Amino acid sequence: MTKKLMVGKVAVGGGAPVSIQSMCNTKTDDVAATVAQIHALEDAGCEIIRVAVPDEDAAKAVDKIKEQIAIPLIADIHFNYKLALMCAERGIDALRINPGNIGGEEKVKAVADICRQKNIPIRIGVNGGSLEKELRAKYGGVTAEALVESAMGHVRLLNRFDFDDICISVKCSDVPLTMRAYTLLSQQTDYPLHLGVTEAGTPSMGMVKSAMGIGGLLCMGIGDTLRVTLTADPLEEIYAAKKILRAAGLRQEGVNLIACPTCGRTRINLIPMAEEVERRLANCKKNITVAVMGCAVNGPGEASAADVGIAGGNGDGLVFRKGEILYKVPQERLVDALMEEIERL
Repeated sequence: MTKKLMVGKVAVGGGAPVSIQSMCNTKTDDVAATVAQIHALEDAGCEIIRVAVPDEDAAKAVDKIKEQIAIPLIADIHFNYKLALMCAERGIDALRINPGNIGGEEKVKAVADICRQKNIPIRIGVNGGSLEKELRAKYGGVTAEALVESAMGHVRLLNRFDFDDICISVKCSDVPLTMRAYTLLSQQTDYPLHLGVTEAGTPSMGMVKSAMGIGGLLCMGIGDTLRVTLTADPLEEIYAAKKILRAAGLRQEGVNLIACPTCGRTRINLIPMAEEVERRLANCKKNITVAVMGCAVNGPGEASAADVGIAGGNGDGLVFRKGEILYKVPQERLVDALMEEIERL
């Protein structure tokens, strides 16, 4: 059990549900564009949102953004501690910093002091690419031990200034290394952990890396909040995170879509049909299992646990519920009929 901290109104750690995060790719000082993207991400299921704050214009936009959104806002800051102070004054809900690159100890103390006064948590974000040179030399490169030592060194620095409202991440692009680092970190601290595989890549590979790394850790009971990092529209990160949480058994809300891989018995164009069903159910919040099967002979039997499903035939198909056949419809009506049955649930 990790410590509990509050990012705005969202609890992180302490047994709270694992929360989904993403990061805007808009220019933060473009308030209208940033707010519009946050609203779209929130509608998709994002629960905590982060924005880059590279300069004063971005920092000055924080309060304008916050007054137009409902989910907590995190500022991602590097190198300039004054930007952290500006964001804290403007009501930011949390900061993501690396205390090692924010300046000398007096600057870290200034950030810790204002965050303590305003109850603003700090995430210590350690990445393989930004690991300190001395730790690279000590361990012969980026290792799990080096990442953890870096993170805990930053923790001790904040603790020295009487600050303890901390979340930690130790991300890198190597999946096994990331998993080893988080496992080791979880054994050494009870601070809540932010999971991620950084620079995971485009959705085709990034989803696999994230499912392995993040999902594997979640199945071991490690992790309190997460971001799936994809080289794609941030909405794809939210959809991926929801799928990972459902697969790990940590979220029931939303559709569990099952579909057969097709075989020589299939007489229907199942793959695009399954993709269409997935698209149309992307924002469905019903806690249901939906089946898209290619064979009318044993589809309802194989998917008998599904709340509702369809099974293809030769020019037509079956609509079934809990394995019981409801009726037959022409192939071109199958998806629409499925959606109608889902509406009735």
